[in-house]
Amino acid sequence: MDKEIEVQAAVFRRLLAHLDARKDVQNIELMNLAGFCRNCFSKWTVSEAEKLGVDVDLDTAREQVYGMPYSEWKEKHQLPATDEQMAKFNELNKK
Repeated sequence: MDKEIEVQAAVFRRLLAHLDARKDVQNIELMNLAGFCRNCFSKWTVSEAEKLGVDVDLDTAREQVYGMPYSEWKEKHQLPATDEQMAKFNELNKK
């Protein structure tokens, strides 16, 4: 089981590195295509840590995912969502 967890952790680190290398891919695009984004990873980190009795706040989780403070990442890399992107997001997320 330890090796399985090591492999899963390594794959997750590789996924984060891949996303870090593809800063051109916006979170809204990830949400519209796959239903999750970098922010989801941050929230999942907080949630799973909580289940294990580990205290991880959202800002810390975001810094782990983004490789820098979230506010800095947004300033450097996040573009405003287009009307088309938001329309698709809203359509996909109707409840």
